[in-house]
Amino acid sequence: MSERQTLFVDVIIPIALSQEFTYRVPFELNNSLKPFIRVIVPFGKGKLYTALVTRIHEEVPTVYQAKYIEHVLDDTPLITAIQYRFWKWIAAYYMSPIGDVMNAALPANFKLASETKIVLHPDFDDKTTTLDDREFLIVEALTVQDTLDLKEISEIVGIKTIQPIIKRMIERRIVLSKEEVNDKFTPKTGLFVVLEDTYADEEQLNFLLSEIGEKKSNAKQEQVILTILQLGGFDKNQAVPLLRRDLEEKGCSLSAINTLEKRGVLRIERREISRLGANDASAFSFPVLSEPQTKALDSIYEQFEHKNTVLLHGITGSGKTEIYIHLIQEALNQGKQVLYLVPEIALTTQLIQRLAAYFGQQIGVYHSRFNANERVEIWQKVLENNLQQFRIVIGARSSVFLPFQQLGLVIVDEEHENSFKQHDPSPRYNGRDAAIVLAGLFKAKTVLGSATPAIESYQNVREEKYGYVELNERFSAVKLPEICCADMKKERINKTVQGHFSRFLLEEMTAALERNEQIILFQNRRGYTPIWACEMCGYNPNCKNCDTTLTYHKQTNLLKCHHCSYHTAPIGTCPACGSNRLKMLGFGTEKIEDDLALLLPDVKIARMDFDSTRNKNSYQQLISDFEQRKIDVLIGTQMVAKGLDFDHVGLVGILDADSLLNKTDFRAFERSFQLMSQVAGRAGRRNKRGKVIIQTGNPDHWVIQKVIEHNYTDFALNELVERRNFHYPPFYKLIIFTIKHKDRDLVNEAADHFGKLLKSVFHERVLGPEFPAIARIQNYYLKEIMLKIEVSAPQQKVKERLHELTDQFFSVPRFKPVRLINDVDPA
Repeated sequence: MSERQTLFVDVIIPIALSQEFTYRVPFELNNSLKPFIRVIVPFGKGKLYTALVTRIHEEVPTVYQAKYIEHVLDDTPLITAIQYRFWKWIAAYYMSPIGDVMNAALPANFKLASETKIVLHPDFDDKTTTLDDREFLIVEALTVQDTLDLKEISEIVGIKTIQPIIKRMIERRIVLSKEEVNDKFTPKTGLFVVLEDTYADEEQLNFLLSEIGEKKSNAKQEQVILTILQLGGFDKNQAVPLLRRDLEEKGCSLSAINTLEKRGVLRIERREISRLGANDASAFSFPVLSEPQTKALDSIYEQFEHKNTVLLHGITGSGKTEIYIHLIQEALNQGKQVLYLVPEIALTTQLIQRLAAYFGQQIGVYHSRFNANERVEIWQKVLENNLQQFRIVIGARSSVFLPFQQLGLVIVDEEHENSFKQHDPSPRYNGRDAAIVLAGLFKAKTVLGSATPAIESYQNVREEKYGYVELNERFSAVKLPEICCADMKKERINKTVQGHFSRFLLEEMTAALERNEQIILFQNRRGYTPIWACEMCGYNPNCKNCDTTLTYHKQTNLLKCHHCSYHTAPIGTCPACGSNRLKMLGFGTEKIEDDLALLLPDVKIARMDFDSTRNKNSYQQLISDFEQRKIDVLIGTQMVAKGLDFDHVGLVGILDADSLLNKTDFRAFERSFQLMSQVAGRAGRRNKRGKVIIQTGNPDHWVIQKVIEHNYTDFALNELVERRNFHYPPFYKLIIFTIKHKDRDLVNEAADHFGKLLKSVFHERVLGPEFPAIARIQNYYLKEIMLKIEVSAPQQKVKERLHELTDQFFSVPRFKPVRLINDVDPA
């Protein structure tokens, strides 16, 4: 008889803890365990969590007595060994707890805990779903009480470990977690019309048509059947579902469709509609590259011979996407998976449609706005490594956490975008940098694409860490737009400014509209006006939770805080001095829309900002309307600068360049150059040169002059000199520590203490502590300390020393309630 083996497992628990924990394995579960499967473990007082096994061993923990694991959830691993190495790198480099990394990486349905709220699935039908006794008890309880947590369900059913049952019920679409319900993103569905199986036969169909055709009163029903046949609803003796909306657009009567359903000829079903549409990849020919594009593609392959990462510096409109398509096809031919990272998935409708046209079902889209079930489905498809599906994943930064098996190519489009940086919650990782590390773990190749590369990326090229390929010519040899300045100082002196528009810009807008061209106006501030001020005493209405002024939004007629949910009605008189002489200072996209409607009353104007694109399909609708020329002038924030390609834009106006240049941030000039260049690139994209007008009080500013010259290289070299002189990236690494608490005095004391600890080790490399520009957000006071570390310094030792100092800081009892947030490589 073999001796009983006592096994232990190390697990990651999805809470903000930096260490892994050891649990004992019940003997009967010894053969069920594998690395990287999920188990249910007790943690804390009476709480159960879904944990991830990282190691199986026989080492007894010495510091604490190991508890037993409760249950094994998976038969096969949920993540890969490379993924685990990637998680460990994220945790170490960004000084983040490994539990936070697990939380960020796994979809919510993979992390059921005692506090997880469960509700009935909206599609659950108790008439058609068979339930066992325990499932029946849970469903009954949820019909009485809308929401239950796992602890309550455990008491109702009478068993301690409830997660396996809930997992099974989620998979069968009986229940879902509350996180899904609160998710803003819901699957796109539509009503489909399908021929009943009885008539999915040519002979029966002919008989039906002759029977219906005998009576004139059935003419509308006959039209429905004929339209279904015309649209391909019957193909090779099989019924094909058609959208009811398509039939209605073809003139079919809704009552006739309903009558045919009652007669048993048709059935109407609600089905999910693919976000990518039913594109047939075979219907589209592969893009033919121009000579400059071909040279760039060949150069990328050449650089790949000795460099793993290549920066593709292609001007706006040069056709970088077509090069990506050829690179993707080559990776697919080698049986590899492709990760295509984009800064914001909501802003890439056009890109997804273009890629889907070539690669069809091989594309998967992944981002945090999908609901939990959709994320789980894509996760499992990628893990399966199916050669026909999800070989290409288009996603925002969170898609770096997917369980790739054969990653061969990573493309980071618009790599300069600060949207790749995660701000809250932890881990505060940069999607671009993480993707490069991930590609390195797979020995895959990475292409970084941008018309205005990040200064850090450009320096890596200069240091020969990255390969470099330039694409200086627009597709079809269209010239870059002509960029001019409207001198707002002179215009104000001459009193030629109308609202917030210079005479020069208004004249050019009128001329563009007469040529039947479209216009984009850029103002990187939403709302109507950012400041209300009393002319007598200077009072501004402020947020009661944050140290910031309230922004007026005309559409809702509210003063709103952009940092918390606080809002209030506009004030009529000054509460400080009683004066009713209140004026509005500054302007946002709403005010531009309002003023322009008065100046150009017959022009169709639309606005694209966070407020106007809150609804799921509103962004796509705006793009579609602009493409179809239903809109003449599009006013927008930086949304209009990202990855959009329109045929008929003849003029772009940048309304307030000075607000970009005057920000208190060492990256202000870099961001200004990038934003102005990117917005300018929307003009003249198809066979005609466009025009850009920059409104500024300082037209001789060196950054604006470099934008006018389209001279990125000189701009980057100037900026690098400044960065080297003042010890900023890419020559120094930055870490910002934020001390956070509701007690201002405690924040001051804690920040001073932590600052002294840092200075005792890092000396003059420490700046602060100082209050940031907004010193209180959501009633929490903030104080920041900046640490600058030479790139040549051993980063691992630096971080180890910082962890020691953090432990030393929290060893003081009165500082335990304080939150210490560290942000490595802040954006």
